[in-house]
Amino acid sequence: MTSAPQPVERRLTLAVLVPALVAGVIGAWLSGAVVAYAIGDPGAVMRWSVPVARILRDVAASATVGFLLVGAFLVPETTRTARRASATRLAAGAATLWLLALLVSAIGEFSDISGLRPNQPQFWNQFFALSWELPTTRMTIIAAVLVGVITVLCASPRGTTGLAWGFALAWLALLPQALAGHASVSRDHMSAVNGLAIHLLAVTAWVGGLLAILVLRAQLQPHLAITVRRFSTVAAWSYAAIVLSGVLIAWLGMAGLGDLRSGYGALLMVKTGALVTLGVAGWRHRRSMIERLDASPGDAAAFARLAIGELVLMGLAMGSAVALSRTPPPSAGLLSPDPTTVYELSGYPDPGPPPANAWLNVWHTDWLWVAVALLAVGLYVRWVLRLRRRGDRWPMWQTLLWVLGWALFVYAMCGAPGVYGRIMFSWHMVMHMTIAMIVPLLLVPAAPITLALRALPARRDKTLGPRELILAVLHSRYLQVVANPVVAAVIFFFSLATFYFTPLFFYALATHTGHVLMTVHFLLSGYLFTWVLIGTDPGPRRWPPLVLLVVLFATISFHAFLGVVITDSATLLAPDFYTELGLGWLPDPLADQRLGGAFAWGSGEFPTVILAIIVAIQWMRQDRRESARLDRQAERDNDAELTAYNETLAKLAARERGR
Repeated sequence: MTSAPQPVERRLTLAVLVPALVAGVIGAWLSGAVVAYAIGDPGAVMRWSVPVARILRDVAASATVGFLLVGAFLVPETTRTARRASATRLAAGAATLWLLALLVSAIGEFSDISGLRPNQPQFWNQFFALSWELPTTRMTIIAAVLVGVITVLCASPRGTTGLAWGFALAWLALLPQALAGHASVSRDHMSAVNGLAIHLLAVTAWVGGLLAILVLRAQLQPHLAITVRRFSTVAAWSYAAIVLSGVLIAWLGMAGLGDLRSGYGALLMVKTGALVTLGVAGWRHRRSMIERLDASPGDAAAFARLAIGELVLMGLAMGSAVALSRTPPPSAGLLSPDPTTVYELSGYPDPGPPPANAWLNVWHTDWLWVAVALLAVGLYVRWVLRLRRRGDRWPMWQTLLWVLGWALFVYAMCGAPGVYGRIMFSWHMVMHMTIAMIVPLLLVPAAPITLALRALPARRDKTLGPRELILAVLHSRYLQVVANPVVAAVIFFFSLATFYFTPLFFYALATHTGHVLMTVHFLLSGYLFTWVLIGTDPGPRRWPPLVLLVVLFATISFHAFLGVVITDSATLLAPDFYTELGLGWLPDPLADQRLGGAFAWGSGEFPTVILAIIVAIQWMRQDRRESARLDRQAERDNDAELTAYNETLAKLAARERGR
């Protein structure tokens, strides 16, 4: 049962909520976001309910994420029972408020779209009949379901693992919000939506984490300093993500600097000013505050004053952001994409027929995957430099493989395979084979898990840091199952067959979420299959090389068979997508599908040969190591094993002669 918030908790929450409401209400009023509609106006109450409910939703979501983040990853476990129970109780209360705000948002959004008020007789019948059909209300309902699960999960005290799962689920519940609003109809649909998603995740971690530490500061003693230090790392990453994603969203939403003179631009400047002030204040004061807490652990009053000031600025920024989301950019008409069938189905404008030099000349930056690749390469290089600073070495060839692997991945997603793979099956298959079969051949030998375990510091207080999370995954029962070579092969092949011959393929082509999940699945399934065959990172016990070769050739045989089936098929895959595109320069989508199937059929040969060679080399190295080990053992015990074997043979021979 969830306890009611204590007075001090309510007062501290108001440090974020009141400035957010003030900024949101004033911003919505000045920008004209809540003016009466000429047609289908639902009334002032319902117009205002949407921004107010969104502010409550954002504050409650931040609090939920913050309490789960602090409870799972930042708080030392020396007195874990009281701290975990408090974090769980507060997360449950915040999640309940988040759920209520989402329900009010769904009602307000439907009223805003339909022009009906809840007190009208036909409102509720239409709400229950149509709310799932409308993208905006559908995303809100999905988020409400996820938050309801979080509320149930936090209904009783949880350990570190339970809070960590709750935190992941809370972040997942934020993502549907990115699929609604102005970003979802931007000309660069994927970049805008991805930028907003990253923005939401970073804001909730930063605001919620600070609020949670402030509320729990009395219980964190005498470990407040170490908790604040750990949160400072989270805050730094969050701030960088907020700034970069915010710049991307603003750049995609404006046609030029002249748009800053509009109401949209004024709200954007208020939000930017608050973020800049927060960044400067956080950088200058947080370091001195951590040193002060180290010197005097009981001095939490100064930290509280600093944190409350930051939360006020955060509230202003959040309120401005909500008002901004309700205010159309002044150049929305100029920047909105052409309402073509290609854009309606794929979310991208028609790129035209592929030129002869498409492999070199076609490019569209997908900022999500560029950011993922840069982050992966940056962390890897940072860990390598950390090893070198302490006198350890890491092979340069492995670093080079890691960089080349992610560079190839970025090309597959942003180059010609990624651009034309959204509307042509043949190019889609090129993209698929690249990220599922070739990219893992470069990434797996780089041994990133081994590098991370050597470079990341261990935590001695039983909290979940990056190293502890990696070890938890490596020792989990789940990995024991999926890292079985047969299971990994089944995932690699049968998920592929299931994907292409079910409606999943259509949703991956026609929806943003499906496209992202498809890319993640291709990369992870290919990485897992390659890892169980040739990986050197720690993990479940490796199978004998001969068995691995059998699994490899069996899997690739099935893969080639699938390519043959697609090549010989007379039925178009995802027909509702490819036939509706109506590409004038692609008269026969079925012929293009057969070309893609032929590529899938033949493209597995090169990776198979490379994998087989590496498995064979590892087999020979394993034999040499085993022989060397036996030789060393023989030198230590004067070949006791061979002597015992000879004695056994002599006894058997003597017994035979006696008979």
